[in-house]
Amino acid sequence: MNFYLFLPLAKNAAEMVNKGEGRPGGIHWLALLLLVLVWGSSFILIKRGLAAFSAAELGALRIAISFIALSPLLFWHLRKVPVRRLKYFILSGIIGNGLPPFLFAAAQTVIDSYMAGILNSLTPLFTLLIGVVFFGVMTRWVNVLGVIIGLGGAIGIMSVAGGGQLNSIWYGLMAVAAAVCYATNMNLIKQYLSDFDALTITSVVFMFIGIPSLIYLLGFSDIVYKLSYEEGAWKGLGYIAILAVFGTAMAMAIHNWLIKQTSALFTSTVTYLMPVVSIMWGVADGESFLPLYLLWIAMILAGIYLANRKKKRI
Repeated sequence: MNFYLFLPLAKNAAEMVNKGEGRPGGIHWLALLLLVLVWGSSFILIKRGLAAFSAAELGALRIAISFIALSPLLFWHLRKVPVRRLKYFILSGIIGNGLPPFLFAAAQTVIDSYMAGILNSLTPLFTLLIGVVFFGVMTRWVNVLGVIIGLGGAIGIMSVAGGGQLNSIWYGLMAVAAAVCYATNMNLIKQYLSDFDALTITSVVFMFIGIPSLIYLLGFSDIVYKLSYEEGAWKGLGYIAILAVFGTAMAMAIHNWLIKQTSALFTSTVTYLMPVVSIMWGVADGESFLPLYLLWIAMILAGIYLANRKKKRI
């Protein structure tokens, strides 16, 4: 399927933002489910890409391909952005789209693909935490309790999966750092970029990280040599291209629209079911899954639930 087939739909959906934010409807839940399937499959695609490329090359390829896919839209949408607002696009590009591809790729050189998916589910917890600390979001004690429980579950599963080895835990923390980046970006978009449509946000932020990625790939990496001489390099590039076009470019457009239409916390709940998809891919690929993991996963999901729990209306 061609990514550009989705652009008219995404553009029309983005224009709906002028109607204001409200309770999530059917189209919002459908978009959330699509993100679950696409992003839940991204970790197995990263694993496949790492078979041919280094973590740095994979991260740069993911960004560069996304930038190329979005480039036909760039000049049209760049005109909508005042120069004084570009700093927020740069921040969103670096934090939300620049660092995570490298962090997840580096993490998966040691940890299993499904483990990266599970740790990515911490995003809603960090979304709340960062919103409270830096953006003045109001919260209650039950939400704080949810953050504590969820982080406890993450510590537990990293400790068990790594057998207590510091090296494995360190690489697990890279995936956690990527979740922090996603959470920060959600709050940035909601706070500073909510008056721009989703495709403007997505195409412009990738300009600031896509060009440096292309420079690195063509001038400082072994990507040309690998594609010319190493067996399996083109196959690995194919997996990364699928990840970039669908898992980054298309999904980020839907993701940014969903934040604007609903809320940062609602959008971050895509991570509830993402671990299920990533676990299914991991087990199908022969990765070992211990029953004890279910306890820690349940703890993480319980924490996410409590962190998102709102006061009941009378």
